[in-house]
Amino acid sequence: MPTWVRVLLISIGTIIVCGLLYAWLFGPTQPTAAREEFLVQPGETTEQVASNLKNKGYIRSSIAFRLALIGKVTDRGIRPGGYEIARSMDTLSLADTLTHPPYLRFVTFPQGARKEQIADILAEELFWTDAQKQEWIQVDTAASGTLAEGVYYPDTYLIPSDQAPAQIAARLRGRFTDVFAPYVQQAEEKGLEWSDVLTLASIVERESAKNDRHLVAGILWNRLNDGMKLQADATLQYVKGKSGNWWPVPKSEDKYLDSPFNTYKHVGLPPHPIANPSPESVAAVLNPDKTDCIYYLHDEDHVIHCSITYAGQKKNVQKYLK
Repeated sequence: MPTWVRVLLISIGTIIVCGLLYAWLFGPTQPTAAREEFLVQPGETTEQVASNLKNKGYIRSSIAFRLALIGKVTDRGIRPGGYEIARSMDTLSLADTLTHPPYLRFVTFPQGARKEQIADILAEELFWTDAQKQEWIQVDTAASGTLAEGVYYPDTYLIPSDQAPAQIAARLRGRFTDVFAPYVQQAEEKGLEWSDVLTLASIVERESAKNDRHLVAGILWNRLNDGMKLQADATLQYVKGKSGNWWPVPKSEDKYLDSPFNTYKHVGLPPHPIANPSPESVAAVLNPDKTDCIYYLHDEDHVIHCSITYAGQKKNVQKYLK
């Protein structure tokens, strides 16, 4: 056999073998085209995602998948969330799908957030239009048989990117109802209005350093029971807050703002909660510390100092804030 024929046959054989190997490494694992949900959990690395794909039978080689990602991975990498993929997809198609925004997105709402903050988070994560954002603020979370604030439970949710704002609002309220059902019962047993408990808890959430919720709640209850003004800075922040800074540091002149939420001007609770409280803050309002303190402040290390008299409060101001 001539040398050139031998070389040609070897070359053809090599091409066939390479083609078969490529098809095996990068080709689909099954012919089925049924779409399935594949979740990428927050914090998962590319290696973990590749391993999960292989273990669940979507790919044959995690190395081939990582090679397919070259040039595709954005600054954010593979984003956490839910993707619709099929076993009939080849490795290159899977890599392309997983480097685009997921259909289901993990969205986290922090404790102590107001509904406009939630709208900001949703707009960023779900790529809402301005119209959808305003729909959430002005329509979907407007008071209608429920409170306008404080009822959108702070948690991490897996939300479809095309879910309507009204449906998301209903989902968060539903989660709130489930979580706080035992606290509603406790409020009833104590003869307290649930809306009052929730409103005060929202102030405690914003006013406390988290480890002193029960003491702050006890002090604020003392003020309410004595017919005093709450004088909570968090309510001034709620009045003054705007896009870009929803909780600005209040100034002395803000105490004269004309708003029903200004607790420096009006006695009693504001019309509704100012933020979403955590279960811990609600529990603190229902089970406050017994204290004679009426005044309090937090020093630079967020340690609380309380006093029975205004004179004591002024001394604490001089000692811890000057």
